Amino acid sequence: MTPVENSTIGIVGAGAMGQGIAQIAAVAGYAVRLMDIDAAARTRAVENISAILNKLSSKGKLEAADVTTALGRIQTVGAVSELSECNLVVEAIVERLDVKRSLFAQLEDVVREDAVLVSNTSSLSITAIAAGCRRPDRVAGFHFFNPVPLMKVVEIVRGLQSSNQTIEYLVAIAGRFGHKAVECRDMPGFIVNHAGRALNTEGLRIVQEGVTDEKTVDEIVREQMGFRMGPFELLDLTGLDVSHPVMESIYRQFYDEPRFRPSPITAIRLAGGVLGRKSGSGFYGYDNGAKILPPSQSPLESAPVANQPVWVSSRHADEGRLVRDLLQSFGVEIEDGTTPTERALIVVTPLGEDATSCAVSEKLDATRLIAIDTLLGLDRGVRRVIMPTPATQEEVVGRVKTLFSMDGTPVSIIRDSGGFVAQRIVASIVNTACEIAQQRIASPEHIDEAVRLGLGYPLGPLAFGGRIGAQRILTVLKGLLAVYADPRYRPGVWLSRRASLGLPLTMID
Repeated sequence: MTPVENSTIGIVGAGAMGQGIAQIAAVAGYAVRLMDIDAAARTRAVENISAILNKLSSKGKLEAADVTTALGRIQTVGAVSELSECNLVVEAIVERLDVKRSLFAQLEDVVREDAVLVSNTSSLSITAIAAGCRRPDRVAGFHFFNPVPLMKVVEIVRGLQSSNQTIEYLVAIAGRFGHKAVECRDMPGFIVNHAGRALNTEGLRIVQEGVTDEKTVDEIVREQMGFRMGPFELLDLTGLDVSHPVMESIYRQFYDEPRFRPSPITAIRLAGGVLGRKSGSGFYGYDNGAKILPPSQSPLESAPVANQPVWVSSRHADEGRLVRDLLQSFGVEIEDGTTPTERALIVVTPLGEDATSCAVSEKLDATRLIAIDTLLGLDRGVRRVIMPTPATQEEVVGRVKTLFSMDGTPVSIIRDSGGFVAQRIVASIVNTACEIAQQRIASPEHIDEAVRLGLGYPLGPLAFGGRIGAQRILTVLKGLLAVYADPRYRPGVWLSRRASLGLPLTMID
């Protein structure tokens, strides 16, 4: 195999992904052969790469001479035969298995015996692509994310017959590109699209259940969980013509695994052409690409507390302590005792359960009861979420909202739900990542790196679970399973064992 530094890189497909890969390869010092049968596409590709590099130069991020040198390394070609001298060929064409197999067969007829052939596929099996090759050992996945120069991660996917030498070569190439290489086995969704199922599918499930609306879910995910975008903002950005088929594909490829179950919400919107930003309308409206927020629903007015005492459940001791400490800092009277008096507001802190279950199991007056989400803390400025039972008096809801917003922190009110919003989404994200680790699809380190860099999460999912506490995540999942009896919430054994033994979620056995 040719030394990494002396490689010539071929790229088939001059679309957005092909352009991005060509750009980073040329900037890294490689001779590039960008192949597309469409001459106009080849011309556009070079013009686009030139515009991007010159813009970087104008901002002082590249020297003008380096731009000229990088562009000089890119040669466009119109036929597969012109890739014969390439040491690495990256396929970035249409997501159809038959088309990719045909291309790889053509490549094998022209490239060097020691050349490596890789696919940038995001959804097709690398093993299936390689199955039509004479040398499947030199075939692997090399999955970049759009925009390639900015998304500094690449999934290196090992097919059933990919050789260690092939994988090591790709890791070295990725490093010279300035990208983090994350290795994984050939499984549906690889790492990023697999781990990313939980945010969108659980957000959709919450809205489908009528717990709250899309805007509120997005606010909670951003302002309570600390994510850059909520699931509905993300779906609008990607477009349902892309997102919904991927959701269905991964669900089917895992033989209808309940954790990945898609929603009819997106199926109906896709059928109606309501795709998101690209169609001008999605879960939000858009004006020239700018999001238009829907009219706010009339919020429940805050109500005066009138020095009414508050009784806080101690069923979950640490969660109850968080609430009592916050209310005491506001000067609110806290009732002691194992049961509330008849004049007290009742606050419970469920983990995975709903407010109704708490009222019934703790034998509390449901008309005076409100639940608050404490999983991610109650820090000032971090959106707080409360939910009543169906029997809770409206006046009580207003008073509790007043209490928890006394320091100016925004408060969202949702309908009764197992696990609120954040608990459901966080626990699903962590549990899915634990399953990826359990199945040895990728190492814990690479799972966290792939998700953090590929999806922009504030932390990798296993690190996120570790920060919250594996035992608390496990408790949430068990609560959700009790409320819904839906196997999508069943805890995986990776999570259960480490929570039971007090071990880090990143620990490999």
